[in-house]
Amino acid sequence: MAVKIRLRRMGAKKAPFYRVIVADERSPRDGKFIDEIGYYNPLTNPAEVKIDAEKAQKWIENGAQPTETVKSLLKKNGIVK
Repeated sequence: MAVKIRLRRMGAKKAPFYRVIVADERSPRDGKFIDEIGYYNPLTNPAEVKIDAEKAQKWIENGAQPTETVKSLLKKNGIVK
């Protein structure tokens, strides 16, 4: 089972709000997930990002692969180099 760290879209139409989740890569974008490790709100200025660094590190050490967008968010927050 390949595990990904990715975004789950929440919020209303034209007002996106994302949760950063850990999920099996085969599950749908807004479907079943394993763990929730943070959130990302792109509508605020500057964009609001809150990610639990300990959980993110634990999942990456256990083999979870972040998507490109999540990887850039993790780099901006100093969680991943």
